[in-house]
Amino acid sequence: MRNTIKDEKIASKLDPADKKKIEDAIEAAIHWLDNNQLAEADEFEDKMKELESLCNPIITKMYQGAGADMGARMDEDGPSVGGGSGAGPGPKTEEVD
Repeated sequence: MRNTIKDEKIASKLDPADKKKIEDAIEAAIHWLDNNQLAEADEFEDKMKELESLCNPIITKMYQGAGADMGARMDEDGPSVGGGSGAGPGPKTEEVD
């Protein structure tokens, strides 16, 4: 997420207040991680979900606001939807009887 908001293409489309919210949340999460390295796995997952719940709506809003411009770029560069059993870029597997 940190790298995403530092990308100029994305950062330029983010509202400055939203970008600040994400940056602050990332810094808080990193601070928590530094101070809780012996935490249980479920605590790490909870912290990740907390960060995602803040960031995902902002990023979604940004993509919706970008309109067809961003959608076309995702079609070219991003993973295709449907086809193959892979969930993203990389080799595809086929079922064999």
